[in-house]
Amino acid sequence: MPGDTLQINTGKKTVENQHYDAIVIGSGISGGWAAKELCDRGLKTLVLERGRDVKHVKDYTTATKNAWEFPHRGQLPLKVKEENPVASRCYAFGEATEQFFLKDKDQPYIQEKPFDWIRPNQVGGKSLLWARQTQRWSRFDFEGPGRDGFAVDWPIRYEDIAPWYSHVELFAGISGNRDGLETLPDGEFLPPWTMNLGEKTIQQKIMSRFTDRDVVIGRCAHLTKPQAHHLHQGRSQCQARTLCERGCPFGAYFSSNAVTLPWAARTGNLTLRPHSVVHSIIYDDKQQKATGVRVIDAQTKETTEFYARIIFVNGSTLNTNLILLNSTSSRFPNGLGNDSGLLGKFVAFQNYRGQVTATMEGMQDSYYYGRRPTAVMMPNFRNVRKQEKDFLRGYMTFFTASRARWGHEVEGPQVGAAFKDAISEPGEWNVFMMMQGETIPKETNHVRLSTDQKDPYGIPQLVVSVGYDENDEKTTKDFFEQAQEMLTVAGCKTIAIKDTQQSPGLDIHEVGGVRMGKDPQTSLLNKWNQLHAVPNVFVTDGACMTSTGTQNPSITFMALTARAANYAADQLKKGEL
Repeated sequence: MPGDTLQINTGKKTVENQHYDAIVIGSGISGGWAAKELCDRGLKTLVLERGRDVKHVKDYTTATKNAWEFPHRGQLPLKVKEENPVASRCYAFGEATEQFFLKDKDQPYIQEKPFDWIRPNQVGGKSLLWARQTQRWSRFDFEGPGRDGFAVDWPIRYEDIAPWYSHVELFAGISGNRDGLETLPDGEFLPPWTMNLGEKTIQQKIMSRFTDRDVVIGRCAHLTKPQAHHLHQGRSQCQARTLCERGCPFGAYFSSNAVTLPWAARTGNLTLRPHSVVHSIIYDDKQQKATGVRVIDAQTKETTEFYARIIFVNGSTLNTNLILLNSTSSRFPNGLGNDSGLLGKFVAFQNYRGQVTATMEGMQDSYYYGRRPTAVMMPNFRNVRKQEKDFLRGYMTFFTASRARWGHEVEGPQVGAAFKDAISEPGEWNVFMMMQGETIPKETNHVRLSTDQKDPYGIPQLVVSVGYDENDEKTTKDFFEQAQEMLTVAGCKTIAIKDTQQSPGLDIHEVGGVRMGKDPQTSLLNKWNQLHAVPNVFVTDGACMTSTGTQNPSITFMALTARAANYAADQLKKGEL
């Protein structure tokens, strides 16, 4: 979008300027970490959040409700679903959680190709709604693009980020087993969750037959055994309620609301401003640096400008792209820091299309008790040490085994004491397996600003043009073949595959558009997540990612953010920013 966004007249008054050491755009997983680290380093920090405020515990209004206390027993009325076709496709969108989702009408965007943009609408962002699975990347993931010749080479390696993985794991609290795998490095773990007999049976049979495959219990951001510093944060042990997306009153899973933002507030250095829709970042041609952020108040539509020495952009992947694209000036007519013309390009996601179900015979005398907030997982075993297949990269595999619960189908009369006795007994063993595939960032998968359509705040709508390619089809096909073979080896029956054909975006693991790299001609950010052309602007959410890996991405966003925030604080102290 050519022009200078500083010259745009929104028709509303500008209130008095306000100055801080640092501004963080966004209060989700990465924004919370930026705030925590910067405040810990003594920087007066303003966090801007477009949604409403949500206080830990107080504003988790459905956290302790029973199903019968909801007007529709937890289900959404048809009218709500029809009004929100995008949000309704998210598994977590329900009567108990709809208050944490941005409704479709409130943030229009243009789908040049089908793309489900799932967005939160409150302080804490998606950290209240995430699935909480936390696996470190391995050296193979950071070396992948350079080795295989796609995207650009990462400017960092595993050794650069490993200490920061430890830093965030210790503070957040990550459960897991130390498995000693090169493909899935160990972390600073709390005690792991355990597999049931069905899962252990599958584990044993797969690992006996396939020497290149490891089956381990999942790693997740839940406090299985809180340490002293977790208790000091005001958190307690996970109760395995599996009602996490309502907000956890125990603070037992990691969220910005329960952990990083309260911690930052304790320093006295945090200012949190909800209802702040970021219009653009202000660039000063004379100073040759970013000087502040222009904000539209979501309630009053008033425009305010805030100023700071450094700015962290953590608006979530696509919104971060939108903000930078809309931050135009005479120096950067095509978006802040966009000398390369690559801003908004090479967007990627993770492929969730493959699902497999099966049954298991026997083990009728075995059961398990309680719930568990994680699954069994298999780190990627395709193209790990060299290119072996006719597709690039690979996929992580997750599975669970469980017995049909109370109310399951039984044969015979559907009334009477015998019927009630039968449905109260555990049913057959069932298996669910799914893929989490790496997709290859491509220039054609991109976002850009609309030239003629704007959102309710007068900001150009985002055009999203992201889709699958032949590599994704081959990866999905391979997963189906391998899943069926592994489950057959494990003795499973009635194996069935399903291609969900879900649109990109519903994985909620979109990344890229502002990628890191070594060369300003082929990337936007350097190894410290600074814009090459505007060093006092840092991007540390999913937008910074050069590639996707096969692991859940959030712990890597956290580690990159903590690393960049401490670097920024050091540079400020030296007077170099």
